[in-house]
Amino acid sequence: MGRGLGWKLHGDGRTLGPGEVVRPGERLSWPRTVGLGAQHVVAMFGATFVAPVLMGMNPNLAVLLSGVATIIFLLITRGRIPSYLGSSLSFVGVAASIRAAGGGIDTVTGAMFVVAVVLLAVGLAVQALGAQVVHAVLPPVVTGAVVMIIGFNLAPVVAKTYWPQDQWVALLTMAFTIGAMVVARGFWSRIAVFLGLIFGYLLSWVLDRVLGRVHSANAAGRITDHWRVDLSGVRHADWFGLPSLHGPDFRLSAVLLALPVVIALIAENAGHVKAVAEMTGDDLDPDLGRAIAADGAASMLATAAGGPATTTYAENIGVMAATRVYSTAAYLCAALFAILCGLCPKFGAVVAATPGGVLGGITVVLYGMIGLLGAKIWHENAVDFGNPLNLVPIAAGVIIGIGDVSIRFSSDFVLDGIPLGTIVTIVGYHLLRFLAPPHLRGEPPLLDAVEPGGTDQ
Repeated sequence: MGRGLGWKLHGDGRTLGPGEVVRPGERLSWPRTVGLGAQHVVAMFGATFVAPVLMGMNPNLAVLLSGVATIIFLLITRGRIPSYLGSSLSFVGVAASIRAAGGGIDTVTGAMFVVAVVLLAVGLAVQALGAQVVHAVLPPVVTGAVVMIIGFNLAPVVAKTYWPQDQWVALLTMAFTIGAMVVARGFWSRIAVFLGLIFGYLLSWVLDRVLGRVHSANAAGRITDHWRVDLSGVRHADWFGLPSLHGPDFRLSAVLLALPVVIALIAENAGHVKAVAEMTGDDLDPDLGRAIAADGAASMLATAAGGPATTTYAENIGVMAATRVYSTAAYLCAALFAILCGLCPKFGAVVAATPGGVLGGITVVLYGMIGLLGAKIWHENAVDFGNPLNLVPIAAGVIIGIGDVSIRFSSDFVLDGIPLGTIVTIVGYHLLRFLAPPHLRGEPPLLDAVEPGGTDQ
């Protein structure tokens, strides 16, 4: 009677003593486990539905598929790694660039699908060769640069697409979101983006009632008089129904633009596994490849159905740290909750009506944070930029990526921005490392130095 669905009941299933933890293979009573699952849903919900909104995708489908993806992840990792797989924000800039070049949502999901296949292959390779292969191919100096490029390359999306739709709502939403992130305590600070979206949404609705229509650019970029919040789609949406699915479309230019995101996803998964290992005390290095492969497999399924790619969510680590409950049973409950939420089209219509000015206020913070995560990787790993081996290729790659520098090979094939900056960073670093003298690579000389006229003692 102590076991249920493979989880061992922890103690009496109701109480935890001082310092006690519930391990991944354990669970509390099912009512308490369901309650913990609900907390995980709240933690992941903001980013999981903000990401598809920013990419012009169906938020209902994204939330539903995040639940399915989480179940797949738990099965592949054999319940050893507590994690929720939500919509990846790393593809937001890629999606904007693909759509600006004339691609549709199917082109975006096609590019994501290929990235997911590559991620699965990387995970299988890491599982076979060991976790050290990740550190050799993608050292912190390279990973940090690619993450920074992905984040800062998004700046024009804020400046040209979202912010002009309602600059004052964008400014106030930005201020509220920043305040919530810094001033709010505990769990509330972790859902600051979600709170910022609600604040901006309500502010836009109030301004519509008080000031009437706004004269500004709409979502298509045309200057018109329009309502900030258009809820016409909500009235016609059903309460229950399966989100519409669509297959991916594959274009080489879109795939090349998206491929660098693989590096960010590997870094996210590695960081998540490391964080969970530190909290639980388990050695999860042998499971790193399995975790990466699981994310790849889950993303393949999600993008094949027309949803966004997924990634492990740091938001849920905060819930585990606060509760000291690492049970994967709680994540199964969270996944089932998400699937139920995804089956409500009216909810998706409300999310789809989010005003552009609100998205501008959120993304100006969010994109900057994504970019600065790259600097955080450098800082935490003590990357030495006094060493030209680290400084030179990274400097070139970052400027190319942020400045959207391009190289045109033909009328149909152009490398620019994120992919070109990533290639310059990775290839440049490893090529220069091969050619650099030993003292720049951090390797000792083959023979100890001998003073002129002296002897080697």
